[in-house]
Amino acid sequence: MADTPSPHPAPGTPLRPGASGCVPIAEHGLIGDLRTVALVGSDGTLDWYCCPAFDAPSVFAAVLDAERGGCFELAAVEAARTKQFYFPDTNVLITRFFTEDGVGEVQDFMPVTGAAGGGEAERHRLIRRVLCVRGTLPFRARVAPRFNYGADPHTLQAQGCMVLFESATLSLALTATVPLEIDGPDVRADFKLTEGESAVFALDQVGGEVAPRRCAHLEAEEQFSATVAYWRRWLAQSRYRGRWRERVHRSALTLKLLTYAPTGAIIAAPTTSLPERIGGERNWDYRYVWVRDAAFAVYALLRLGFTGEAEAFMRFLTQHISPGDGKANGPLQIMYGIDGRSDLPERELGHLRGHQGSAPVRVGNAAADQLQLDIYGALIDSIYLYDKWAQPISSSQWDDVCALVDWVCDNWDQPDEGVWETRGGRKNFLYSRLMCWVAIERAIRLGNRRGLPADLPRWRQTRDTIYRRIMDRGWSTGRQAFVQCEDGDVLDAAVLMMPLAKFIAPTDPKWLSTLDALTEDLVSDSLVYRYDPRSSPDGLRGDEGTFSICSFWYVEALTRAGRLDEARLAFEKMLTYANHLGLYAEEIGRTGEQQGNFPQAFTHLSLISAAYNLDRALG
Repeated sequence: MADTPSPHPAPGTPLRPGASGCVPIAEHGLIGDLRTVALVGSDGTLDWYCCPAFDAPSVFAAVLDAERGGCFELAAVEAARTKQFYFPDTNVLITRFFTEDGVGEVQDFMPVTGAAGGGEAERHRLIRRVLCVRGTLPFRARVAPRFNYGADPHTLQAQGCMVLFESATLSLALTATVPLEIDGPDVRADFKLTEGESAVFALDQVGGEVAPRRCAHLEAEEQFSATVAYWRRWLAQSRYRGRWRERVHRSALTLKLLTYAPTGAIIAAPTTSLPERIGGERNWDYRYVWVRDAAFAVYALLRLGFTGEAEAFMRFLTQHISPGDGKANGPLQIMYGIDGRSDLPERELGHLRGHQGSAPVRVGNAAADQLQLDIYGALIDSIYLYDKWAQPISSSQWDDVCALVDWVCDNWDQPDEGVWETRGGRKNFLYSRLMCWVAIERAIRLGNRRGLPADLPRWRQTRDTIYRRIMDRGWSTGRQAFVQCEDGDVLDAAVLMMPLAKFIAPTDPKWLSTLDALTEDLVSDSLVYRYDPRSSPDGLRGDEGTFSICSFWYVEALTRAGRLDEARLAFEKMLTYANHLGLYAEEIGRTGEQQGNFPQAFTHLSLISAAYNLDRALG
């Protein structure tokens, strides 16, 4: 048994033969095990995988660099066309290959091991099960890991139908039921299946007490059945029976994939640096817990009846986040690591060229040090709803809420970077004021309902002061609309949250005038831009696409205003922008392409909320 050193391939050597780059962002499906995920392209290639956790360095990152990122190709040779779908009501992905000689499919899944919210799973396993369902088909596999974002070399050890990939920090075992052939730093397999035959590939994290273990046909079948059963049991908790059940449940399953079971954390997206515009610099790492995003996700899941995820996130807050640690930007950071760590230094990976050449590739996120006052409203609103719909919060949790609200009362009128994390300097954003009002208002409601002790006279006075400030300085007489910043005249789609947060009646004349102004300036075929960076510079170059959470907020605002025909048309149009599996990235480009990290929790949670409220309004 000899070790084979694995130098990186020479620049210009694509891992996909004949390919100039990765397939587009939208041409992917997502699988996961509540610790990490993998993106599988519509051509059967696994293009993104970090092990053993969401924020660990990548093993496969062809979505960021087809030459240096690494991938796991598995496909029928010379397939004329492919189709992808999810096994019904699960996160098991099936890619089908159609050729003149037959039809084959690859079933991709990651078994969910260990109790949710418990300790680390003993094994991180990715299974790719190949079947020939008609005729006879030749298949080809190529496993080309590139450890630590393609920066670390690895060695290979072959043991029959198993190959061990070893790098300085991670070891993976590839087992297969077909012969494997070492090809430099990679492993290949060429095999033929006839109707009814199958082959299994399994990739396992190994090391410590976890030894390599072959995944035979029977074990793969058992784990397939167990994985299907897990997802169906989970989804059966949903109370949603409305018009858009399939789309809502796909969004719920996606949000569940973005939860980290060991701590209860909920990440914003499972990828880094997928561009908001091809060729642009707006490329960020979203594999962390944004307080805002996670709180909104808790709301969406609670609305459907999934209380377990809300309970797990409350445990994450209690066990891993310590309000009032003396940081200059407030008692809470805007984001944390999945283990609760607060240090998320941002750096660029210059050796990766980025998705379709969109550099830089970044890991870490410098926005963690920003001041974003809106997070307190999002968080306390979710705590209020958790107390109302799930179970009462504890006395110590109430103490934390009081500390946060007292801080908001002292600091609500500061300029900040705002919900969109602009890097052009702090401003007096209306949305930040709005969500500070929400933080205090929801805490007052919670305290009154439970009879809990608090400085309610002070809270009420501050709440009312914020309300009058927004109505006075957030309203532009010239635009006849609520605007982005105090005393300004630039529009911002974030104000769509005003009626959703119950700050203003959805039929108030001032709000209806604002809705008309937003429709005229920021809406394009139901798609909504966040703001115009030319009118409101954000410190970054270039334009961006429409922001999908804003598009679903727009649907909900129309719904609450009673404009149901417009709301339903806008919602149905938004559904046409999903990818073939019902997944969304953060933004949508000018010609309908998905842009930004994928899939995006923000988009899917807002789809759930819009669908729920529109369905209820339609009756």
